[in-house]
Parts: sequence; C-alpha cells; structure tokens
Amino acid sequence: MREPRFIVNCTDRVLDLCEGPKIMGILNTTPDSFYDGGVLQGQANGVDLDQALDYALAMIGDGASIIDIGGESSRPGADKISSIEEIKRTAPLIALLRRKSDVLISIDTWKADVAEQALRAGANIVNDISGFTFDSHLPSICRKFKAAVILMHTTVKPELMQWSTGTKPGDGDILSRVSSFLADSIARAEGHSIDNIIIDPGFGFGKSVEENFRLLAQLNSLHRLGRPILAGLSRKSFLGHAITAPGKETVPPAERLAATIAGNTIALMHGANILRVHDVQAALQSIRVVEAVKE
Repeated sequence: MREPRFIVNCTDRVLDLCEGPKIMGILNTTPDSFYDGGVLQGQANGVDLDQALDYALAMIGDGASIIDIGGESSRPGADKISSIEEIKRTAPLIALLRRKSDVLISIDTWKADVAEQALRAGANIVNDISGFTFDSHLPSICRKFKAAVILMHTTVKPELMQWSTGTKPGDGDILSRVSSFLADSIARAEGHSIDNIIIDPGFGFGKSVEENFRLLAQLNSLHRLGRPILAGLSRKSFLGHAITAPGKETVPPAERLAATIAGNTIALMHGANILRVHDVQAALQSIRVVEAVKE
C-alpha cells in the first residue's frame, strides 16, 4: 500500500515518491552562488533565458524530475537583493520553461511576493530555506495556489552565516534541534491547511562540519516526522573539508563531485527521497546503484 504523504500534490501535478527517489536539478540565475554563480548571466547581468532554458532541458533529459530555480544566493555571506530583482531573475524563466515542459518546477525563495509571481508563472513547489520562519505571508500564498512546500531547517539568514559552514557546533544534539524545528515548521504549514510537505534538514546551513556528517548518518531518523526527505549536499563545503589533506586549503566546489556522489549515496541509503543536485547524471547513477542493492 502506498503511503499517502509520499504522493505529493503540487498545484496541478503529482510527485510520486513511492516510485523511488527523485532528482531535483539546481538552476541558479544568480551571479554569486557558491558553485555556479554567473553561469547563466547574459548582457548587463541579466539572465540569458535561452541559455537557462537549454540548461533546464538538459537536466530534464538527464533524469531530473524537478527543476529548482533560484534568484537569490543562499551561500554564507551572500548579499541580499530586492524582491523585484529576484522576480526578474526567476519568473520569466519559469514561464518559458512551463511552456516547453511539463516538469515540476520549484521556486527557491523565502519571500511571499517572489513565490506568488513564480506560482503565477507556472511553478508547482515553493522551496523555503527558512521553514516558514522568515516571511509570515508565505504560507498563505502557498495555500492559495495549492503549492507543495519544501521546509528546510536553518536558524540564520545567509548573510549572517560563516563561510566555514560553521566550525563551532550549536547547543544540543543536532538531530534533536533539526527534528524539533521541522516539526514546528510542519505544524505551521498544517495550521494554514497545507499538507503537501517535503522536509529538508539543511545541510551546510548554520551547522558545523561534524554536525553535517552526524546529521547525514542519522538522516533516516527524520522519517519519524512522516514526510519525504530532501537532501541537498551537492558540492557543499563540509564535503570539501572531509576530502582536504591536512594543512592544505579546502578543496574548491569544482573538485567536490566525487565527494558529492559519496554523500548522495549515503543519503539514499539513509532514507533520502529527493536529491537536490548540480550534477543530474551522477545523482541518477547513485540512485540506480542503491536501488539495485535494495532489490
């Protein structure tokens, strides 16, 4: 029997996670994201829509079930931008992609006005790094459009986070802190009559290197919350710390693919239902290997 909460209604589309893990492809329209910032910038720092569309279609062809479009960087120390600028970077691309594909589209934002324009343009999911804590108007917008939501754990806005992903652990056990926060976020969503919810433990967001790995090892425990789990490990700096030789500078994002594949495979073995990635083909291979082991 299928678990109802693992069949996620996303506006007018369905994400069936009972079929097995899915891939979310990252499409950043930002000039300053930690790994792919500026890749899709055209003249005068605008988004090159044709290039961005081709990038999205290529990820879909490689096996992505969801395209996650973000217009504001959430890397540690990132500069804030206005909602107007964020909408300019995302809504036209979402509208163009919706005309070309039936793929699920996620808007990576915590701002209600940005989410509303994205949903009007054809997005199906709102991916909120704050777990409904930064903008009190966002739940109402998600309910209005019957959007699915991804609620992530973080306690600090990106501009206040450290580049190190946090070298000092927080107070208390990391799993307890994340579980408690996400339980509150789920309750907040349910209080607004939102039940199509995916949870994200927020790897790299306000956590020490050790806490990130501890959370990865205990990821399956979050299934007690009764919601699908998204793991966003792709090329993050805690992976770079793990593969850096003593006394050397941290391995840069461009050299973290193998570590990302390892991390994604561990996440899948520990219960991840969605992988949020830059490298779709590599993630698909991880899924196929893990699924083969389970057969």
